Amino acid sequence: MKVVVVGGTGLIGARLVERLRARGHDALAAAPSRGVDTVTGAGLAEAMRGAEVAVDVSNAPAFEEEAVRAFFETSGRNIVRAAGEAGVRHLAALSVVGTDRLQGSGYFRAKAAQERLYEAAGLPCTIVRSTQFFEFARAIADASTEGATVRLPAARVQPIAADDVAELLAEVVVGTPVGGTVEIAGPEGMGLDEFARRYLQSVGDARAVVRDDEATYFGAHLDADSLVPGSRARLGRVRFADWFTASRH
Repeated sequence: MKVVVVGGTGLIGARLVERLRARGHDALAAAPSRGVDTVTGAGLAEAMRGAEVAVDVSNAPAFEEEAVRAFFETSGRNIVRAAGEAGVRHLAALSVVGTDRLQGSGYFRAKAAQERLYEAAGLPCTIVRSTQFFEFARAIADASTEGATVRLPAARVQPIAADDVAELLAEVVVGTPVGGTVEIAGPEGMGLDEFARRYLQSVGDARAVVRDDEATYFGAHLDADSLVPGSRARLGRVRFADWFTASRH
């Protein structure tokens, strides 16, 4: 079947396209570099033509709340319209575990708005919420750095490898729409501070990671379970230590 992957040249999108093609699907990577701009709508109708599935794994180019919300809402409306006109039978979007619990953050308020837009599209839909990617460990540490110190709460996380995200997404998007939310996560849990500490120690970064339960996560205050998936989450297989070892080669 034809599957349009919006954001198909990015961290998750490129991996998803590869896996879908390996399963025999006609996966089209839709991105500005491929002539598809979801903000202006340019090339979108042509990309969607003949598609049975459309999945949005794109991300905003900026993290300031107004810019993020404008991106997700404008892009989402254009995708929904093009998918509807093309007769797409399954519309899916990649979101974040805990989005509904992190509304103190402008970014997550924008993600919630994106989810609502897809859910109200009138098309068979699946929202796939993922935990944090291993590949974002440095960005999480950088966003919480003051001088030579990284301040993060000990809230639990269950991070996941980008390869596992793509693998689980591939299963979901070619399956039956769930008409709701699916959660995906890595196979092991740890504190958010521990996640950053293990990564920085592994790469020889001298910054000290200090537990600070008053520290925010991209503007949101966390409780113990803010970032934790439910018991029915679909789990990846790659453990953090194995991912790190593989990524160094």
